[in-house]
Amino acid sequence: QVQLVEYGGGLVQAGGSLRLSCAASGRTSSAPVMAWFRQAPGREREFVVSMSSNGFTRYTDSAKGRFTISRDNAKNTAYLQMNSLKPEDTAVYYCAARSYAKTEYEYWGQGTQVTVSS
Repeated sequence: QVQLVEYGGGLVQAGGSLRLSCAASGRTSSAPVMAWFRQAPGREREFVVSMSSNGFTRYTDSAKGRFTISRDNAKNTAYLQMNSLKPEDTAVYYCAARSYAKTEYEYWGQGTQVTVSS
């Protein structure tokens, strides 16, 4: 019912910045909570940050202060601004969405690769 497409990944040097975008389509009103996850090589997928349609946000300690989530509800697009990137931020970043009633994220994008070189 909801389709998510991430884009904006790439190669950046340590200390640099990237902005990821997640375009949602379909019945987007059914999945008002959007989030970013990442999966580094050899590691489990981990939650990074989320934002509900009413503006409530949740950040992990590692993301807070460097990463900022925002969204344009009119465009059905979420963004992840990543600053002061570190090599350990290298991962495939996934956009996800869910309803308020769910605890698990129901919809997932295909992922976009972020590589931070030293």
